[in-house]
Amino acid sequence: MAAAQPLDALLAARTVWHAGRGAQAVDTGEPTGFPALDAVLPERGWPRGALTELLLPADGVGELALLMPALARMTAAGERVVLIAPPYVPYAPAWQAAGIDLACLDIVEAAPRDALWAFEQCLRSAACAAAIGWPQTADDRLLRRLQVAADTGGGCAFALRDRRHAVNASPAALRIEYRPDDGAWQVRKCRGAQPPAMALRLAH
Repeated sequence: MAAAQPLDALLAARTVWHAGRGAQAVDTGEPTGFPALDAVLPERGWPRGALTELLLPADGVGELALLMPALARMTAAGERVVLIAPPYVPYAPAWQAAGIDLACLDIVEAAPRDALWAFEQCLRSAACAAAIGWPQTADDRLLRRLQVAADTGGGCAFALRDRRHAVNASPAALRIEYRPDDGAWQVRKCRGAQPPAMALRLAH
C-alpha cells in the first residue's frame, strides 16, 4: 500500500484539485489553435506544467495535426519541442509546412524501457516547452511521475496512447479521446471542470 501524502504536497503537484474552485476558466493554458477546444478547456488551452493524454484508436488519426498549431507557435518563439521515441520517423517537410522551426525540434531515440525515463527527464529539465511521448505500458504510478515532472519543469507534456487505456484512472490533467465514428474529439477529463458532454469536430 502506498504511503499517505500530505494534502498540501498533492495540491502543489496538481494531482488533486479543489472541487469548489474549478468553475471559472483562467487563461493560463497554451492556446491549442482551435477556438472551439480552447473554449471548453478550464485554462483556455493545453495545460502548462501538466500531462495531457490523447487516447487514440490508431496512429495517424490527426493527433499530430491537433498539436501542430501550439508546437509551431512554441518553436517560432525559439522554444524547444522534444519527441520521445516516436513510433515513426517524422517527415521533416510536413512538420516544416505546418510551421515548425526544425532548429527547435529534437528527437530522442530510446528503447521502450528507456523512453519513459527520457520523457520524465525532458519534462523535469525545464529545457523544453513541450515533450511528446508514446508510452505503451505506463501504469498509474509512472504516469504520475510524468505529471509531477511536467509540473516541476512547467512545460506541456503530451502522451499519445491507445484508447483502450481510457477505462483506467489517470493522473493526467487533461484526457482527450478521438472518436472515429464521427471524426470528433471527446474531452474525457479536464482538471478543474466537468468535461463537456459534446464531442468536438475541430478545424482551423
